[in-house]
Amino acid sequence: MIADNLKQVQRRIATVDSNQQVTLIAVSKTKPATDLQQAIDAGQRHFGENYLQEALEKIKTLKGQNLIWHFIGPIQSNKTVKIAQNFAWAHSVDRLKIASRLNDQRPENLEKLNVLLQVNIDNEASKSGVKVDEIEDLIPHFQNFPNISLRGFMCIPSPNNAEQSFAKMAKIMQKHPNLDTLSMGMSSDLELAIKNGATFVRIGSDIFGKRA
Repeated sequence: MIADNLKQVQRRIATVDSNQQVTLIAVSKTKPATDLQQAIDAGQRHFGENYLQEALEKIKTLKGQNLIWHFIGPIQSNKTVKIAQNFAWAHSVDRLKIASRLNDQRPENLEKLNVLLQVNIDNEASKSGVKVDEIEDLIPHFQNFPNISLRGFMCIPSPNNAEQSFAKMAKIMQKHPNLDTLSMGMSSDLELAIKNGATFVRIGSDIFGKRA
C-alpha cells in the first residue's frame, strides 16, 4: 500500500514540466517506524518529522539505512541541541537565535547542517516564519555560522492562496541565485509548487494515509 502510494506521488512529480530536480520528502509524523520501513523498502530515503521526541526514537530504530532526516516542525530553543546532533536538514529556522544555537551545537564530526529560512509568506498570525521584508537583513548573518549552511527557504502557504504564495516565493528565490533549495508543496498542491520552483515537496497523507 505505502509502496504503491509512493509510486503514485513520484508519478505526479514526474508529470510536472520543470527544469529543477525535485526531491520527495515523506512526512512521517505520528506514523510508526514500521510504516517508514515500508517506504524505505520501496526506495524512499528522505523523511520529514515535526515532533522531536518521536523523531529521535525513529532515527534510532531505523539507523544504518542511509536515511536523510529533515526537521520540519517549529524549533524552540530547548530542541536545538538534538536537532543539531541528529538531522541533516532543518526547514523551520525563523530567527537568528535559533540559527546561532544550531551552529554552536552542531557536532564537529558531522557535515554542516543544511538550514532553510521559514518564510511566513502570507503574513498569517497563526504561523511562524520571517516576514518577507525581513529576509534581506537576515541572510548576511548566516556567513558568521561555520557549522550550518543556509540553502534556501521553506513556506507553508494559506490553503486558499497557494498559487500566489508559491509565485511570491519563486520571486524571492530569483533574488538569491547563490541559494538552491525551495521547500514547498504538500499532497494537495505539489504540482503548483513544482511549477514555481520547489526542489523539495513534503508529502505525508498521500503516502502514509490520513493521520489519526
